[in-house]
Amino acid sequence: MYQAPRGTADILPEQQPYWNHVCSAVRRIAHRYGYERIDTPVFEDSGVFLRTVGEDTDIVQKETYSFKDRGGDELTLRPEKTAAVCRAYLEHGMRNLPQPVRLYYVAPMFRYDRPQAGRYRQFHQYGAEAIGDADPAVDAEMIQLALDMIRSIGLRRLTLVLNNIGDPADRARYVAALKEHFRPHFAELGHDGQRRFERNALRLLDSKELAGKPFFEAAPKSTDFLGLEAKAHWDRLLGYLDNLGIAYRLDHRLVRGLDYYTRTVFEIFPEVEGAQSAAGGGGRYDGLMEQLGGKPTPAIGFAAGIERAILNLQREGVVQLARPAGPIVVAYNGAAPKARAMLLVSAVRSKGGRAVLAPERSLKSQMRYADSVRAPKVLILGPQELERGIVTMRDMAAAAQVEVPIDEAPDRLAALEGP
Repeated sequence: MYQAPRGTADILPEQQPYWNHVCSAVRRIAHRYGYERIDTPVFEDSGVFLRTVGEDTDIVQKETYSFKDRGGDELTLRPEKTAAVCRAYLEHGMRNLPQPVRLYYVAPMFRYDRPQAGRYRQFHQYGAEAIGDADPAVDAEMIQLALDMIRSIGLRRLTLVLNNIGDPADRARYVAALKEHFRPHFAELGHDGQRRFERNALRLLDSKELAGKPFFEAAPKSTDFLGLEAKAHWDRLLGYLDNLGIAYRLDHRLVRGLDYYTRTVFEIFPEVEGAQSAAGGGGRYDGLMEQLGGKPTPAIGFAAGIERAILNLQREGVVQLARPAGPIVVAYNGAAPKARAMLLVSAVRSKGGRAVLAPERSLKSQMRYADSVRAPKVLILGPQELERGIVTMRDMAAAAQVEVPIDEAPDRLAALEGP
């Protein structure tokens, strides 16, 4: 028997209330902040990610789903959304729109990762990008937007963690200092740490294996290597966050996992027992557009995983979601009543109600069917009802029923249920 591929999951009807809840909350907060939705293709030219995410990152080295199509083009299922949004920004001339361009998305991503709780090979993210403005006030807005989206989903007791990794020249000085610091401990870094040391020393700060070791905790801080412009940007951002009453914790080891970040980086952690990792994170990426062939364009964004959000919601137990009531069921007894019942189902739908025709079974079995699909009401039509021009309307919760003229039933049900 076939099964879903490893690292993927079916989203069944009973799970949909959580997905609808998350997506509705994201859409509501995005619109409140003036962000508009963007959707991009599931796959892109592989260069979109190779040039921006970084060839030495784990995503590109180990996790991308890349393939050559029948026309010979090298394509990659998107492992993240920011680079794709920036490609769309350039392709469609969004530079000519009022800046910053504020965009949000809800979309599936693909990474060949080790499956675990809340982490899949096909997973879904929501996120936002503000493109075209270098003002640290936009950084503050993005952080506030991320916090509001996560809170609106239902997670509480959030911790905001911040760092600033500087501009490219600042980062070059910082990376040199990191290598000087870690070189005497090269033998203790392990195979993965040694690879990171040689190819991208900044990634050493992501290492979970080194965390807790004294030499790791004593690593230099990126904020000590900021140039004048990056330092001024950092100070203004912290001032804006203080003014907005947004609490934060500084962590010099926070660098994020993608190479395109500059200056501000942040992550948001929920205080949920058993939570695997951050509820969301992001940062500024002022050099990404140039890597895609565009003009220098400042930008900042964030992303969060939907599966992980739902897992944290269920663990925290703050939001209790149940499947909504099912459709109205129209039951019948006999061939002529069935033909009229089909017209009745269609009439209920045309008025904005939800309705299905019961399967052709005994009336008793049809009522059991209505109960199994959580029908709030059942319309019962038999030869006698048909002759009298009425239908029996049964309230399943109250176990009570009334007779209603057939022609009035669709309007009455629409008024009760709504669209």
